[in-house]
Amino acid sequence: MTDSQVKRVVSGIQPTGGLHLGNLLGAILRWVRMQDEAQCLYFLADLHSLSEHMDPDERRSSVREMAAALIASGIDPKRSIVFAQSAIPAHSELCWILNGTARMGWLNRMTQWKDKAGKNREGASVALFDYPVLQAADILLYRATHVPVGEDQKQHIELTRDIALKFNTDFDTDLFVVPEPFIGGGAAARIMSLRDGRAKMSKSDPSEMSRIHLTDSDDVIAQKIRKAKTDPEPLPEDEAALEPRPEAKNLVGIYAAITGVGIDGVLERFAGQGFGTFKPALAEAVTGLIAPIRQRLEELRRDPAELDRILADGAARAIEIGAPLLSAAKTAVGLAQ
Repeated sequence: MTDSQVKRVVSGIQPTGGLHLGNLLGAILRWVRMQDEAQCLYFLADLHSLSEHMDPDERRSSVREMAAALIASGIDPKRSIVFAQSAIPAHSELCWILNGTARMGWLNRMTQWKDKAGKNREGASVALFDYPVLQAADILLYRATHVPVGEDQKQHIELTRDIALKFNTDFDTDLFVVPEPFIGGGAAARIMSLRDGRAKMSKSDPSEMSRIHLTDSDDVIAQKIRKAKTDPEPLPEDEAALEPRPEAKNLVGIYAAITGVGIDGVLERFAGQGFGTFKPALAEAVTGLIAPIRQRLEELRRDPAELDRILADGAARAIEIGAPLLSAAKTAVGLAQ
C-alpha cells in the first residue's frame, strides 16, 4: 500500500505529564500535518498509563491537560477525532480477545519490555508485558491503514501485523486490516536533551534544564538554550563534521526542524560562527514556535468544560467507527451470533 492509499491513521500518546519540545517536533507537528493526508484518530492513552503506578488525580487531570496541549499545537478536533482511550470500552474488550491470538514468545521478544522491565521482570506489571497487545487493539479496532511510529515502536507495529494476520488465518476472515508504518506528514525530528546530546529529551530526566516545556516562558526558553551544553568549536560547513559533536548536532537539528531549512541550510548560514551567535538565533526560533502554542494552551485550560465536550464528541465518533469491528470480532471467535 502506498501513501496515496492511506485512508485512516491512528496514534496515541500517554497522558503522563506536559509535552515538551521533543514531543512537539518529534511527533505532534507531524500529526498536525497528517490531518491533510488522511482521516486521523488521536487518543490519550490513559489505559496504557496503568502499566506503571500513577496518582489517580494526576491521571485524570493529565488527560485533559494533554488534550489541551494537542489542540493548542494544531490538532483540529473538527478534522481529527480526539478522545480518551478509556472512554471506549472496546479497546479493552478487543485487547482480551487478541490475547487469545498473541503468543508469549512474541511478547517476550519485545525490546521495550526488556528495556522497561530491566532486571526486575518478576516485579513488573502484567500491563507492561501486555502493553503491545492493547496497542494492537488500539490500531485494529479502527481498521487503521497506517500508523505513525518512531524507531522504538516499529517492533510493536510488526507485532500488530502478526496478530492481525494470525487472527484472520485462524478464524478464516479478512476482518482485520494489516496496518503499515506511516511515512507521511513529513520528517519527524529526533530531539535530544539540552544537557546530553546522546540522550532523548525526556520528561523523566531529573534536570529541568534538559528540556523545553510548551508552558515555558520566553525568558525561560532563552535561559535554557543559553545554558545548553555545547563545545568550544565553531559550527562546521559540512554536516558530517557534526557527527562527533552530539550537542552541536542536536541544537542545529532543532533549528533546522523549526525553520524547515534543513541541516545544510543552517550550516550554510552559521558556518564558522560560534554558539554565542547561534544560540540567540535558536532561542528566537524556539520562542516563535512555542509562544502561540502556550497562549492557546492557557486559553483552553480556562475552559475545562469545552475540553470535556471535545473529548466526549471524539469518543462518540470513535465508538461509531469501532463498534462494528468489535461486534464482528466477537462473532468470529464465537462470543456472539
